[in-house]
Amino acid sequence: MWPRLAEHLGVAAAEYPGHAQPLEQQMADMEPVWDRMVAKHGLQNNPLKAVASWWHSDADLGRTIENFNDMTKSRDMGFTAYQNSVRSFTDAFDMLRTAQVLP
Repeated sequence: MWPRLAEHLGVAAAEYPGHAQPLEQQMADMEPVWDRMVAKHGLQNNPLKAVASWWHSDADLGRTIENFNDMTKSRDMGFTAYQNSVRSFTDAFDMLRTAQVLP
């Protein structure tokens, strides 16, 4: 999935180093970089902390144990609609681009 998302965004997918790399630490001092991107691409003037929740992404992506989910009970209760995982991300990115939140 990651290479397909990177391709959609026009960037190279990073290699997985074999361990979690917390975004909260990596993005701690990136507000000036984000501000330059906003100016360069004419984006909405949103602070970086309003655009992304790094601790939340870290919680989702930095698990040290496998997370297994089963949708059977939900489907048995009538929740049968779904969206392709990659498409759910690309649709969200496209919406954010249209709203001039992302370049």
